[in-house]
Amino acid sequence: MRSRRTILLLILLILFACVAFGQQERPKIEIVVPKGYHPPNLTASAELERILSTALNSVQGPSGGKNFKDDEISATLIDVANPSDLRWANVRGEKPIYPASVVKTFYMAALERQLQDGKITLTPEVSRGLRDMIVDSSNEATQYILDVLTDTSSGAELPQKQFEQWQHQRNRVNRFFASMGYTNINVNQKTFCEDAYGIEQQSRNYKGQNRNMITTNATARLLAEIALGRMNTPERTKLMMDLMKRDPFKPSSDPDSQSVAFTGKALIDANMTDAKLWSKAGWTSRARHDAAYIETGDGLKFVLVVYTENHADDREAIPMVATKVMAGLRGIKK
Repeated sequence: MRSRRTILLLILLILFACVAFGQQERPKIEIVVPKGYHPPNLTASAELERILSTALNSVQGPSGGKNFKDDEISATLIDVANPSDLRWANVRGEKPIYPASVVKTFYMAALERQLQDGKITLTPEVSRGLRDMIVDSSNEATQYILDVLTDTSSGAELPQKQFEQWQHQRNRVNRFFASMGYTNINVNQKTFCEDAYGIEQQSRNYKGQNRNMITTNATARLLAEIALGRMNTPERTKLMMDLMKRDPFKPSSDPDSQSVAFTGKALIDANMTDAKLWSKAGWTSRARHDAAYIETGDGLKFVLVVYTENHADDREAIPMVATKVMAGLRGIKK
């Protein structure tokens, strides 16, 4: 009997030690900034501000035929043709907006950081989830990837103390981007086709006060940093870029395809078969957004992020803005 009690006691001690060790190790799975990283030096450009403002004016007011109000469209433009001299401009670029599926780009960058640091193992299921999140914009895949990133899971509401621990873990991606100098964003929620329930609704504070919110400035910065290889190794940068690669000239029957709709439509309309497009779009019943990096055959290299609200069915506004921006960039390039 004593022998059995001794064995049971040893088992309990081992389990306690494992739990205690795991709690001590938890800080080591935080997402950390790459060694040697420093925020990009973005120089405000009056020329780019004029180009971007002119482009947005084309869809604002009755004269543009789209009648967007000022607070219904925000955009940021970064010229990355010269990586050592990044010029940029924005119109309402610091306004936090519900990003829809564009937030998946932030989760992708965070996941690749954890994979590179060996804090997450690339299983076939993680690989499938990452691909489906970015290529197909799957909400279910996004839910899984955010669980993997934050060691949280959906379920019933929790008592306050337990919920606070859960929410701290769910904020892991927020802490990562804050440590890199990203501001005015909230990236800690899953995306759903319908609605959140249980602890996911508790996390939103029930009335949406804690929903994902991102600015076009933050989105454009992230896309530029990925394209320029600043977020990770060359190998992982290529993996991220491959997931965002779009082919506007590949036929699609989907009117909301990330390739042929959104910014890609501007390339189709201008028959720019020599252009290259990397992007992540997002749309809901109220919002229509696109974050795009474009390289053209005549040497343009730029990031353009456009968020629109209350015009979700307008499939012309974003490509119209992109078309105007490209014309403006060519004008100052001559």
